[in-house]
Formats: sequence, structure tokens, C-alpha cells
Amino acid sequence: MGAQLRVYKRRIRSVTATKKITKAMEMIAASRVVKAQRKVAASSPYATELTRAVTAVGTGSNTKHALTTQAETVVRSAVLLLTSDRGLAGAFNSNAIKAAEQLTARLEAEGKQVDTYIVGRRGLAHYNFRERKVAESWSGFTDEPTYADAKKVAAPLIEAIEKETADGGVDEIHIVFTEFVSMMTQTALDDRLLPLSLDEVAKESAPKGEILPLYDFEPSAEDVLDALLPRYVESRVYNALLQSAASKHAATRRAMKSATDNAGELIETLSRLANAARQAEITQEISEIVGGSAALADATAGSDR
Repeated sequence: MGAQLRVYKRRIRSVTATKKITKAMEMIAASRVVKAQRKVAASSPYATELTRAVTAVGTGSNTKHALTTQAETVVRSAVLLLTSDRGLAGAFNSNAIKAAEQLTARLEAEGKQVDTYIVGRRGLAHYNFRERKVAESWSGFTDEPTYADAKKVAAPLIEAIEKETADGGVDEIHIVFTEFVSMMTQTALDDRLLPLSLDEVAKESAPKGEILPLYDFEPSAEDVLDALLPRYVESRVYNALLQSAASKHAATRRAMKSATDNAGELIETLSRLANAARQAEITQEISEIVGGSAALADATAGSDR
């Protein structure tokens, strides 16, 4: 019985140490998600206004450009998947990977070749384990991405969209990331980054009844679009990286809170079992003492007779 009590105490110490770790990770994630939320809020207006500027140029001219013009026949598509470098975030990474795989399957069913670009070690490990080809990957900055990181990710995508498909270029770019809705809700989304759907963007960005202005472009609409293309891709990738970072921290906070709560419940259960084992041990010791005393009394009485 004493050995069983030692086992319970050892398990209680182990679970208590784990609970301290998960509680600390929960607090760290909670502080990081607030910072990430602020960065998302700060970057969203720039990305929105840049999209409106591109829409204005696209709708105000007849220029055919990779930013605004859909290819007649889409041969190859690029899919950028945003995951995290670390786990302990519940279903955050698996949901994003699942959305990317569904998007890839849909594009391939349409007869398109797919080049996959991945941000984050978790997504890269998933594809490497299944021996799937990855065009390019990045890692090491998913918790706190910067604009420089977004430029690094956007550079090969911009280069690919500017190339002819015969030379290894792509006709369209899709991005899969996790949108931060609230502390309790994060949604994996797939969105077409390029080319822009001008009609849909114009309807979303322009208030009802507003007449869009006419523009004159200097030196030309095509030059303006060439200048806006890298800025647009970089801003959208940066905003998506920030959304994913905020979502990851929120998912980690939720997962660590659940782990902390479970550890507390397990400690209570083990404490009850330890108390029961200790009570059984005490009862057994008392029974042995009483039994020994009774045997001694009987032996003494027998000798007196």
C-alpha cells in the first residue's frame, strides 16, 4: 500500500510541474496575441487602400496586366500556405493544411498544375513527410513576422507571376492562411491573391450609389500597375502573416488553458486516490496493531492459567 501511495505522489508532482509550464505558456500566448492584434489592425487599412488603388487603375484603363487580367487558359497556379513553426496550438496548423490540400485538389481537378510555397516548419514537415514537392519554403519568423519577412516571401511569387508559364511562371496566385476573427474563433481561408477580381473588389470597397472617379495616369496605367504589383502582393502577404500569427497565439492560449484545466482536474483525482491509499494504509496499520494487541492479550491470559 505504501508503494502505491508513493506512485500517486510522484504522479502528482509530475502533473503539477506540467501545469506550471502550460500556465506559463498560456500567459505568454495571451500577451503575444494582444500585440499581434494591434499589428493586424495597423496593417489592414494600408492593404485595403492599396487594393482600392489597384482597382481604380484596373477599372479606369484597358491595360492588360498580371495584376488585374485573368489568363485565357490557366496552366499553372501558385498556392502559398501559411502555417507556424511550432505546435501546441490545437487544430491551427491542421486546419490550414487541410484547406490548402482541398484548394490544391480543386485546382488540379480543373487541369491546372500547382506550385506550392510554404511558410512555417509545421506545413513543410507535413509535405516533406508525404514526399510532396515544395517550390520554396520559409521559417523562423511565424510568431512575430515583419514586413521584411513578407517581402522575402512575396519576391518569388512576384517573379513567378511575371514569367511566362513556359518559363516556369504561374498564371494565378492563391494564399491559404488563418483569419483571426476573435480570441475564440480562427478560420482557415483560401483566397486568390492574383489576378484581382475587379468587379468584386469594386462592389465591396465602394459605398452604394457612389460614382467611381475617372483618372489620368502618368506615365501610363501599365507603369502604375508595375509599380503597385510588388507593393500589393507584399502588403497582402504581410497582413496574412499577421493574421496567422494572431490566430496561432490565440489557439495556443486556448490549448494551454485547456491543458492547465485538465492538469488541475487530474491533480484533484490523484489527490483523492492518494488520500484513499493513505487512509487504507492507516487503517491496515491500526488493524495490525489491534490484532497484535489481541494476540498478545490472549497469550498472556493463557500463560496465567
